[in-house]
Amino acid sequence: MKRPVIEFRDFGFRYKNQTKPTLYDINLTIYEGEKILILGASGSGKSTLASCINGLVPFSEKGVITGSCQVMGKETQGESIFKLSQVVGTVLQDSDAQFVGLSVGEDIAFALENENMPRREMLPLVEKSAGIVGMQNFLAHLPYNLSGGQKQKVALAGVMHGDVQILIFDEPLASLDPSMGMTAIELIDDICTGQKKTAIIIEHRLEDVLHRRVDRIVLMDEGHIVAALHPDEFLHGTWLSKYGIREPLYITAMKYAGCNLSEQNNLSDFTQMTLSETNHKKLQDFFISKGRLTEGRSDHKTVIEVEDVTFSYDSILAIQNNHFNIQAGERIALIGKNGAGKSTMAKLLCGILRPQKGRILLNGEDYLALSIKEISEHIGYVMQNPNQMLVKDIIKDEVALALTLRGYSVEQIEDRVKESLEMCNLYSMRNWPVSSVSYGQRKRLTIAVILTLRPDTLILDEPTAGQDFRHYTEIMRFIEMLSEKQNKTILLITHDMHLAIEYANRAIVFADGEIIADDAVFKILADDDIIERANLKHTSLYHLAKKITVSPEDFISCFIAYERRMRT
Repeated sequence: MKRPVIEFRDFGFRYKNQTKPTLYDINLTIYEGEKILILGASGSGKSTLASCINGLVPFSEKGVITGSCQVMGKETQGESIFKLSQVVGTVLQDSDAQFVGLSVGEDIAFALENENMPRREMLPLVEKSAGIVGMQNFLAHLPYNLSGGQKQKVALAGVMHGDVQILIFDEPLASLDPSMGMTAIELIDDICTGQKKTAIIIEHRLEDVLHRRVDRIVLMDEGHIVAALHPDEFLHGTWLSKYGIREPLYITAMKYAGCNLSEQNNLSDFTQMTLSETNHKKLQDFFISKGRLTEGRSDHKTVIEVEDVTFSYDSILAIQNNHFNIQAGERIALIGKNGAGKSTMAKLLCGILRPQKGRILLNGEDYLALSIKEISEHIGYVMQNPNQMLVKDIIKDEVALALTLRGYSVEQIEDRVKESLEMCNLYSMRNWPVSSVSYGQRKRLTIAVILTLRPDTLILDEPTAGQDFRHYTEIMRFIEMLSEKQNKTILLITHDMHLAIEYANRAIVFADGEIIADDAVFKILADDDIIERANLKHTSLYHLAKKITVSPEDFISCFIAYERRMRT
């Protein structure tokens, strides 16, 4: 019988500056070697629960505790954050908050240095950990100069060689490209099985986590644990729809086809699931009857032209001879591996960087004569890392800042601030300090900031990373409305293939600074060569099509067409 390593008994917690508890009546036992997925909406208490395990509560984040929380048989309140860190390792959602070294190598080596390991023993371990996550060529780089996905890789590498027995991963996939996301899940699984460590994964992307087995899914809602079940039992129930969790694509497709999920065994392990004869036929009938996606590019005017653009950071080539056009009202996904040049291209488009070769035309004119402020009247850029965009102390002041600097009246500012905050579900927090809200809420805040300027083109770098399904849907449907009703042009830099399938009309694929594809999403996600070169991954729709022996490209097109009809 496995021994318990984490035990909550009638546990509750209220932050010092809040009137109501964040956690209520938590009763949960996690056993040695288990891999637990914690699901729930933003604000449901997931990260607070993790903070109670690693000692941030109560040693860093003060508040009132009731009940008992034991880690490795010891009450956490009687320990110290240092002692808990020796048994609990954490990869934070916000990578910037975790870096302590002046280089990638130093940061990966931090835990080993704390153990006073000799340098000759340390260096091979650092190189091995960096190699596992594909960062062996970046050991001398500054962590803060890396892309969001590269930062996440460094944070993962930092816990690879630790001697801790419990690992907590808070949104580990948020900034990783699809292929690296699969690798991260495989690494977590290998660490658990190979080193008998216990893993707790907090993540919204259920389908991606289920790439490897998890022992239990713990669902939280408003500070309570409402379910703690085996994944098959969880997926057979109504938990996903009841609590607004985004379901795996293959399950959505099976529901669209009218399949009976109760007939399916191994529902949480898609590779092992064998379709029943009835469900196999229903999926084939669905594919035959619903038809392919027929929409093509818009015939609106071209608003942005990128002509043979090249850009380097010092001697490192980031963008090479990129060429593409964007028409008014298009919704385009910019996809590809971490460090492929997507964010660099976004900065070039909005004037933060300027081409070293080639040119960018804005409404037919070379934009070199325009200032960043002038370009921002046409192109708004929501950065991947919200901390790089926020400068004011109070939320409403942050959203009002750009309007104030442009001389808008008090009435105009109030109206636009209210409109933007309501769209991003932040109006009730308008008087809160920016520092008091979560990373995901800060992401929404930066979107609200840009929306107040009402630019014609919006570039959103990982807009939904760290968002629960309800907020994800609210933001994306609002963005979709801007595109369809106000003819705004939307560029979505994303690693989320589900998002690309749902909301993009077209995808531009980057790999190693070059554009390797520019086509409809369903065509790109069915192309083996593009998938491999760009570190993408085949979605479960691709594999479902293979199971029913139909063309993956046609099946994905059919799914997209039907889903968009359902949504409208």
